[in-house]
Amino acid sequence: MDKKRLISKIGHVYIPTSNLNEAIKWYTSHLDFKLINTFIDRGNSHVAVLHSTAKHAVAVLLVESTDTKRLEITREGQAFPVLALYCPDIEYTHSYLKSKHVQVEDIQVLGENEAKYFYFRDCDNNLLEGAWSVWDPEEEY
Repeated sequence: MDKKRLISKIGHVYIPTSNLNEAIKWYTSHLDFKLINTFIDRGNSHVAVLHSTAKHAVAVLLVESTDTKRLEITREGQAFPVLALYCPDIEYTHSYLKSKHVQVEDIQVLGENEAKYFYFRDCDNNLLEGAWSVWDPEEEY
């Protein structure tokens, strides 16, 4: 008999925004996410559900909030993202975001070209990471 799974995958991630409509526009135009639905959640919080074009991608839920704290943690005294977005062609993604005037940092290479990443900020100043590595499985679209 197969063992019952406690968890099968990450279901979705929450990203705070001060203006839901602006954030929807930014994520759909800059990162090619597709708007699936909007609704009011847990009282009066407006939420938007976004999907990438990948077949098994995790949903992104933009949550409108008056809180000013943005999505990032501190690691060794430096800002560090809590969300990395897989980029099948990281150089293209990096160049594309720069052409859209997104605040992006330089691409960093780890090991012997085994992984690459860069940090960038969304329209609400949330810190995100674009990432690629030799260990990432091929995605289905």
